[in-house]
Amino acid sequence: MSYETMQFVREGPVGVLTFNRPEDMNAMNYVMINEFRDFFQERFRDHDTRVIVLTGAGKAFNAGMDMNDLLNFIPPGGFKPKAVYEFQKLFSDFILFMRRCPQPIIAAVNGGAAGAGLSIAAACDVRIAAPEAKFIAAYINIGTGGADMGSSWLFPRIVGAGNAARYLMTGDKFGADEAYRIGFVQAIVEKDRLLEEAMKMAQTMAGKSPIGLRLTKEALNRNTGGLSLEDALMLEDRNQAMCMVEMTSQNAG
Repeated sequence: MSYETMQFVREGPVGVLTFNRPEDMNAMNYVMINEFRDFFQERFRDHDTRVIVLTGAGKAFNAGMDMNDLLNFIPPGGFKPKAVYEFQKLFSDFILFMRRCPQPIIAAVNGGAAGAGLSIAAACDVRIAAPEAKFIAAYINIGTGGADMGSSWLFPRIVGAGNAARYLMTGDKFGADEAYRIGFVQAIVEKDRLLEEAMKMAQTMAGKSPIGLRLTKEALNRNTGGLSLEDALMLEDRNQAMCMVEMTSQNAG
């Protein structure tokens, strides 16, 4: 299938999905949001792709939401709670689809991963990064809650509660070395070899038993304990909707 904002190429059992809006730092407009959701829904019926590598074209991995595009979709008179909640779920649902899809996902983080880009990286099973990679949970910097799109569930499980709280509450940027130190990325690889190394890992995974690979991902999802991802997303969606209603009402005043 062809996409307007992404590129998908399969090499044997490994599929490489590339965010492909390099002129906009791969920020997510409405077209990309819908294409990304559709892509992961399609993987449930894809028995040929065993592992997915996710990366970005150009200098960035994913710069988060394209606010210039999203502003065009603000309802007349501003957001009402129901509309904001439904709007928010357009974004959070694809995080759930990423975790539910049977294929392991390896993020090859070639550059900046901000806001939604950070959450997408966190929703992958493994992350390797170029030295140029930068990460930021930008949500709290724009006036919404610091936890969004599964980050309050995924991020602490990857880096620990204290590290997650530090970056979700401050909105501070951190680089590849810090990401490696706290365990967010599993390796740092020079940019010109990043995709090659991700493909090597993907091919190793793809060489295992298909059912074993799928059940391993399911077990890792189920056995982290505590609040489910669905519950975490519901809580975050409520919080973000409330924050956005408050933010728009303040701006209107």
